[in-house]
Amino acid sequence: MTVFVYVNAANQVGDKEHIKVFTNVDAAEKWFEENDPEGVAFEYEVLE
Repeated sequence: MTVFVYVNAANQVGDKEHIKVFTNVDAAEKWFEENDPEGVAFEYEVLE
C-alpha cells in the first residue's frame, strides 16, 4: 500500500497544517484543486 504525502514548508513542524497524507491520488488531486493548485505530493510505501 502507498500513500501520498504533502508537506507545507510555510508551517512549523507539529502544526496540523504542516503535513497532509492522502490515501490515493484522486484524494490528493481534489485537495490540491481546492487548496494549493501549485502543490505536489510524493508517493510513499506504508510499512506494516
